[in-house]
Amino acid sequence: MASSITHIEPMPKASVRAAADTNAAAALGLTFGSAERRGDTLVVRIRPDEWYLLGDGAAPMVHGLDLTGYASTVDITHARHAVRVTGSHAAETLAKLCSADFGDAMTPNGAAWGNSIAGVTCDLVRDDHNGERSYLLLFDGSFASYVLRTLEDAAAEF
Repeated sequence: MASSITHIEPMPKASVRAAADTNAAAALGLTFGSAERRGDTLVVRIRPDEWYLLGDGAAPMVHGLDLTGYASTVDITHARHAVRVTGSHAAETLAKLCSADFGDAMTPNGAAWGNSIAGVTCDLVRDDHNGERSYLLLFDGSFASYVLRTLEDAAAEF
C-alpha cells in the first residue's frame, strides 16, 4: 500500500498529567517521547509530565489510576482529532509537510513527539501495524478538515 490516510474518530482519548513522584506516573511509566500498547490502549508519554491514553481501554485505565498528589486527568476525546497515515510512503507524505526526521534512527516504532504539520501543532506517534509503517497524528479538532485535505494532497503523488 502506498499510503492511506484514515480519520479515526471517535477514538477515546485521555490526557494524564502527573508529577514524577506520583503513583500515576509510576503506573504509566515510559520514557519521555515513547509509546507502548497495553491491551487495547496506546499509552504515550508525549511530554515530561504528560501521557495520552488512546483507545477503548483509556477510560478504564484512567479509573484505575491513583491520582493522589500532583496528578490529574482530562477526557480529550472530542478536543483532539486523530488521523492515521499508514503505508510504504507514509514517512515521505509527512516529510512533505514538516521538518521532522522520519528515519528509523530518529523516529523508530514507538516514538512520540510534537511537531507542526502544515502549520498545525500536532502530536505524532509512530505506531506500526501488521508490519506496515504507521503514524498517528493528534491535533486540535478545529483543524480536522484542513489537515485531512493537506495530507491527501501530499499523498497524491504516491
